[in-house]
Parts: sequence; C-alpha cells; structure tokens
Amino acid sequence: MEDFAGAGGDATYLWPRWLFLRAVGLVYVLVFLGILEEGQALVGPRGLIPLGDYFTDLHGRFPSAFAALIQAPSLFWLGTGTGMISRLAWLGLLAAVALGLNLWPRMALTACWVIHLSFVTAWSIWSGSQVDQLMLEVALLCIPFAPAGYRPGLGAASPPRPVALFMVRWLLFRVMFENGVVKVISGDPRWRDLTAMDVLYETSPFPTILGYLDHQLPHAHHVFEAVLTYAAEFLAPALIVFGGRRGRWVALAIWVMFQAGIQLTNNFGWLNTASLALGLLLLDDQMLAGAAARLRLRRLGAFLTARAVQLAAPVLAPWKLYALRTALWSHFALTVIVFGLFCGGAVAGFPTELGRPVKFLFGGFHSVNSFTLFGGLLPARFGIEFEGSDDGGVTWRPYEYHFQPQRVDRICPYIAPWYPRFEATLQIEATRSTPSPLYGLVATHLLQGDPAVTGLFARNPFSDRPPAIIRMPAYRLTFTDAATRRATGAFWRKALEGEYLPMMHLNAQGQGEAVASPLDAVRLMGAQGNVAAQSGLGMMYAQGESVPRDEVEALVWFTLAARAGDPDAERNRRFAESRVGPAGVQAARLRSEAIWSAIAARKNAK
Repeated sequence: MEDFAGAGGDATYLWPRWLFLRAVGLVYVLVFLGILEEGQALVGPRGLIPLGDYFTDLHGRFPSAFAALIQAPSLFWLGTGTGMISRLAWLGLLAAVALGLNLWPRMALTACWVIHLSFVTAWSIWSGSQVDQLMLEVALLCIPFAPAGYRPGLGAASPPRPVALFMVRWLLFRVMFENGVVKVISGDPRWRDLTAMDVLYETSPFPTILGYLDHQLPHAHHVFEAVLTYAAEFLAPALIVFGGRRGRWVALAIWVMFQAGIQLTNNFGWLNTASLALGLLLLDDQMLAGAAARLRLRRLGAFLTARAVQLAAPVLAPWKLYALRTALWSHFALTVIVFGLFCGGAVAGFPTELGRPVKFLFGGFHSVNSFTLFGGLLPARFGIEFEGSDDGGVTWRPYEYHFQPQRVDRICPYIAPWYPRFEATLQIEATRSTPSPLYGLVATHLLQGDPAVTGLFARNPFSDRPPAIIRMPAYRLTFTDAATRRATGAFWRKALEGEYLPMMHLNAQGQGEAVASPLDAVRLMGAQGNVAAQSGLGMMYAQGESVPRDEVEALVWFTLAARAGDPDAERNRRFAESRVGPAGVQAARLRSEAIWSAIAARKNAK
C-alpha cells in the first residue's frame, strides 16, 4: 500500500506527472472546443434547452439561495446570455491551453474545473455518459497534485505529495474496479456467460471500421475480449495496489491494451483518452529510465534521469497541510460512500434515502462519482431520425447526422477523443424506456428553421425554407456480415420499427405540436395562413391525392393562396372556377372568407 501511495522507497514521479497533466490539458482543449461549437445551439437563449429556463426553474424549486447554489454551483448565476456562454467557453479554452503549455498549472486546472462545472451543472441532459464527470474529478484532484508556480517545468521544487498521488491513483483504481463491479452486480447474463462482446460493437455509440471488423470475428475472440475486460477491471487494480513496480508494469500493459482497443473500435469521446492518461500515473521516474535502458535508449535514459532531480518538498504551514489532508481524505471517504450507495441500490429493499444528504450536498459538484459504464448492454441498436416534408407527406427528406449510423453504406470515422455531444446525447436518450422529450424539442427547432440547430446536422435538406411536417421514424440497425459488405458495400441492415414520436408541425403560436397524419398537419397549416400549405391542399383536392377528389374544396384553398399573392394559385383558382359552376364558386367563396377572417383575427390577436 505504501508503494501505491508513493510514500516509501526512492521513487519520484516528476515525468509521469508532467506527461499526465499535458494529456489533461489536451482533453480540456477538446472539451471547450466542443462547447464553442455546440454550446449556443444546446443551451443558448434560443437553444434547445436554454440555461435561463433552467435557472428560473431552480429559483422556483429552491427559494433558498444557498440550496439553489448547492444544486447548481455555476458561474451562470451571473448571467445566461449568449455572451456569457461564449466568454466562459473561451476562458476555459485559454486555461486548457495554459495547462497544456505548463503555465500556472494549478490556476489553469482550477479555471478548467470551475468553468467546466458551470456548464455541466446547468445542462445535465447533455452530460449523460460520464465523460464530463470523469474530467471534473480529474481536474479537481489534480489541483493539489500539480506543481506550484508560473512555469514550474518538471516541478522538481514542488514534487507531488504522497496524499495527492494516492488520490489520483485511487481515482484510476476506481475507474478500473467500479466498472468491473457493476458488470457483476448488474445481472446482465451476457457478462456472466462471456457473450457481451458479441453485441457491444454493434450497439456502441459510434462504431468504427475496426469495430465492424471485430464484430465479424469468431465468438472465441469475443470471449478473449471479455476476459481481457475482467483482467483490466479486477486483476489490474489488484496489481497496482499489491504488485509493486512489476505489477504496475503488467497492470499498465493490460490497461493500455484494453483502453486502446475501445478507443479504436467504439469512439467513446475522450473517456478512453483520459483513462489512458491516468494509467501514466502507475509509472515513476525510475521505471521510465529503466525502460529506456532496457530498450538501449541510453541518451533518453540519461536525459530522463538528469532532469528528474527532485528537490525537497516545500514546507507547508501546519494548518495548510492539515487542510489539504482533510480535504483529500474527505473526498476519499465520499467516494467510498457514493460507490457503496450505488452497490446497495442493486439490493432489494436497500434504503435509498440514505444517500439523499450526500446527493444534496455534493451531487451538484459532479466531482465525487461512481464509474459504472456498460453494466447492462443494449439488446439491439435503434436509431431515431428526423425527416421533413413540405408536400403534405408525399415525399420525406432526412436530416443527415455527422456520425450516427444512418446511411447503410457508411461507418463512423475515427473521431475520438472528440465528443459529438449533440448526437451522443440523442443516442443515449433513445435508449430510455419512454420517449425522450428532447426529440420533440429538436423537431420544433427544425420546423422553425433555427440555423443553430440545423447546423448541428451534416446536411439540412430544407435550406431554402423549413419543412411543414417532421416525423421521427425509429430504425433497428444491425451489422451486415462480411459477405454482404463485399457484395453490396453495406455495413448496416436497417429495418423500420415504427414512429418514435407522433409527427409534428408548428401551431399558430409557432410551437411544435403533434398531429395524427401529414394531411392533418397541412390542413392546420393552411388554416393558420401558410400559403404553401394552402396551395398544396388545393392541388391535393384537385387531383384526389391522399384525399377524395373535391373540386370545390380545391377552389377554397386555391382562393386563399391566391388572395395571399401566390401567382400559381391564382391560375389554378381560375381553372377550378371553370369546373365547379356558380353554386360551387359561391360555396367556395363563403368558406374561404370564413377561413380568411379567422386567420386575420388570429393575427390581430397577436
């Protein structure tokens, strides 16, 4: 245990710490670049889930300012506008770059943690896969672990204290061990019978070509991968605690194979990059120099040894040392409690109310976490798409994703450690037992033609004007076999499962509203004054397309569209008048006048 905590022997940790902190800086650069790219569309004042609405709701639920602040410790209490979002994202990016360049690392880490926390606490739905929680805990624990000073170099004058090293290694231990425990207690039989890897690649967020190829390998290979998973999550933690330097080398080798394999096949954002970086903390300066010597890299070994001359740690005032130890050991105790509560929740009759005080006081900080990914695997992959129509549902055009499986002949490129937050969240929400309202929000913004939201897609099929109707079909996707891939070029089989949510159109107030059919949507839009819908209805009734042929009803809608200034509708109106006779013209005139008056009254009411 002393070896695990770095408290005994002659080991120093300057190079591993230096490398690890540069990796943390790189990941945080990606975090804040992602916020700059997607943040306004996700949480801006006109975004999908505006920050202002969230904080207004908090005010209502927690009249006490302290309680509200504990639930959402965020700089966005100072403002939630577009400028605030941009300023914080740019400041976070600046801090991440400073950390990468080893400038004021403690201050840079503090800024990364505070700014990242400000976003995560306010957009919980966009942080559903533990990628943010891991980085928040990494940043918090690295503040006392990092060297002090403006340009500390390797930090020889500020070596890591044993308690700080113990805490970051304890985090690595938990990432390993807790993910293993959840597979045991989840009850998913596929982890017990070693068949989990038969389905994991097909159902992972953004599988790559290597994920597709791995899926084709024999079951025996997938059994080996499941065993490697258990080795990485149970054997490796034991080795890093009890195995000494040799054990840590073995643990690192297992961990690197495991995490690199996931990164190359599944695109889990920066989750695996951060996990790999944590693995660097298993090393010490002497292990690195020894490895260089064994590889006959004498100059590198001499360089590593010469630079890693650790000075005595600066003497802290007793109260500072006591405060540091108290804070870190308190964090340690909380992590044990949180994971214990999680495990207890899997036991029938466990009193879940025991965890409420901890959740209330510390849950909002997202920096004391349990890491429990893939305890239960999805039985199949389902993809929800957005398709629009501007001709009454005769033709539908899809909004194309950047990375989600959609076209059968396309597999996701390598994007990790980039994390496409919008698409990843849609996938997570699609796995819930009940339909997610997020899809309805996205559909509403697409109907409104919101450029920020349409910009989240790879292609907007309605760049000239928004569609009249949006539908959200759900597809089941399965990998093709290798022979089918060679013959057809298809990576996926795609089968329609049904509609995820009812079709939607914009109501008179400009908000998304469900409709039973495309025809109902077009009728509603026509009655609200949409000229294209009125003209389209006229054509549908004139030609008997999707409705019984009714030339008087066609004349009603052509008259309305012509009155609004549509020249094509005016020509069609004249032709329709010639076919219905005086009685039909009179009936159409009365009905069109009634609809026109209702439209005008609605506009005046606004």
